[in-house]
Amino acid sequence: MTAARGAPIWYQLYATNKWEVAKAMVTRAEKAGALAVAVTVDRASGRNQETFFRLRRADTRDCNGCHDRSSVQASMRNRAMYQGIDLSGLANTQSSAMTWEFFKRLRDITKMKILAKGILAWEDAVLAADAGLDGIIVSNHGARSEDAGRATIDALPEIVEAVHGRIPILVDSGFRRGSDVIKALCIGAAAVCVGRPYIWGLGAFGQPGVERALELLRIETHDMMQQMGAPSVKHLVPAMVRRA
Repeated sequence: MTAARGAPIWYQLYATNKWEVAKAMVTRAEKAGALAVAVTVDRASGRNQETFFRLRRADTRDCNGCHDRSSVQASMRNRAMYQGIDLSGLANTQSSAMTWEFFKRLRDITKMKILAKGILAWEDAVLAADAGLDGIIVSNHGARSEDAGRATIDALPEIVEAVHGRIPILVDSGFRRGSDVIKALCIGAAAVCVGRPYIWGLGAFGQPGVERALELLRIETHDMMQQMGAPSVKHLVPAMVRRA
């Protein structure tokens, strides 16, 4: 991935409940040139998937012909990320028992920047800063984890206020237009992450679709800055947005 991009990348970690697994993946990512590790903290358990289960009954294909899902170990065996790592004892890949102590241990084994991805409460944001993290990503996992949670744009203002500039705050989940990006930057986010827009582009048109989706976001963001009279990102301030 690093070679294909021609520049350093970040690594998102699903730590599991086995420290040795997390350590192996983080060490591998750092050796591959990653500059930062974003630790997923908002997928600690299962989730409701009624729609998925309803559709699955209508799909008669047997996935076992290509995918062995008899156990976590079997389903992960052919994934490059897990090759060479001992997965014995794992029931799933989620981190249901993560504590702040995990981040202390992580700091001891890597020189990469460390972020917590999945913060929605200002109290947790303050704890992240207190724990010495290099940043946080305000995220609700694209609303896939829990369908009654808060929108990240709603949680962002109080988190920005509570952190008070101690660490950078990034945000994702639900950003579809350049105007959405501008709102977050005005409120105080240092950057906005996107997921589904480029996936939609990929599914429709392959790599050109990804490039076009990102280009549209850039164009819309630039146009909205002009519309608001902001010569640069640093000129975007909270006074420029107001709840309808």
